[in-house]
Amino acid sequence: MKYILEPWPWYISGPFIAIVMFLLLYFGRTFGMSSNLRTMCAIGGAGKRVKFFDFDWKSEKWNLMVVAGAVIGGMIAHFFLSNPIDIQLSENTINDLDTLGFKNVGESLLPPELFSWDSVFSLKGIAILLIGGFLVGFGTRYAGGCTSGHAITGLSSLQLPSLVAVIGFFIGGLIMIHFIYPILF
Repeated sequence: MKYILEPWPWYISGPFIAIVMFLLLYFGRTFGMSSNLRTMCAIGGAGKRVKFFDFDWKSEKWNLMVVAGAVIGGMIAHFFLSNPIDIQLSENTINDLDTLGFKNVGESLLPPELFSWDSVFSLKGIAILLIGGFLVGFGTRYAGGCTSGHAITGLSSLQLPSLVAVIGFFIGGLIMIHFIYPILF
C-alpha cells in the first residue's frame, strides 16, 4: 500500500512550535542555531584565541540537542516522509528560473544547477560558499543572532531588536533575489 504524504498543516505544526517555545521560555532558554556554532567552537578550543568563544560551554551543551534534532529530523523527513512529486510553481516563476539557466524547474526542491557536487566544487561554487559563509557569519554576529533565533525566540518574546533584525533579513533577502542573484546566475 502506497501512502501519499502531505506536509503537516499549520494547525498541527504551529502548536508544536509554540509548545517548544513555551518550554524554552519557561526554563529560561533561547532557541537559535548560531549559538550552537559558538558552543561547538568553544568545545574545539577557540576560546583560547578569541574572547567571544571563551565561556562555560558546558552550560550550553543542552542546545546541541537542537542541532542533533535538526539533523535527525531532516533525515527522517527526507528518507521516510518525503513525497517525491513535482513542485507546483506558477508559469511566471518557471519562466523566470528558465531565463536564469535552470532546467527541469519544479522537479526537485534542490536544483542541480546549484546543489550538485559539480556545481559546489566549481570555482564559482566555492567562491559563493566562502563569501556567503563569511557574510552569514558576519551578519549573524552583527545582528546578535540568526534568523531562527530572532524570528522564533525574539519575536515570541516581543523583543524590538528581533523585530528590526527580522525586517532586515527580509529586506536583505529581497535585495539578494531581485538584484544580486540575477547578476551571479
